[in-house]
Amino acid sequence: MVSGIEVREFALTLPRTTLGYVRGSARYRIKQIVYAGVSPDEELMGFGFPKAERDGLVAGEPEKFLMPRESDLRFNWVVVRLPAIDAEEMHELVLDAWTMCVPKFLSREYRLANDWPLSE
Repeated sequence: MVSGIEVREFALTLPRTTLGYVRGSARYRIKQIVYAGVSPDEELMGFGFPKAERDGLVAGEPEKFLMPRESDLRFNWVVVRLPAIDAEEMHELVLDAWTMCVPKFLSREYRLANDWPLSE
């Protein structure tokens, strides 16, 4: 099980990331763009994810992933149950969400410096 503390520790290693709180939920952002957030009870984590692929992700593993609330369906966003993933999967989800929000050169530099595979 992944905790909100583990999410915070990892997200804050990503360049340009800032942490803020909205109604008790931790929000990780690049400037004004939120790329990940953890619910106050640390049971759920929302993260940036392409809308076009969201239905397949949720349908493929419904015990792990959920659609965002209706008001967030317009965004590139999906939700995961934190108890259903391990730290490695959390790192991948958060890193990929962060990658959607930063310039490609920055993502490439970070991935190369930290031995993460380059995204497609």
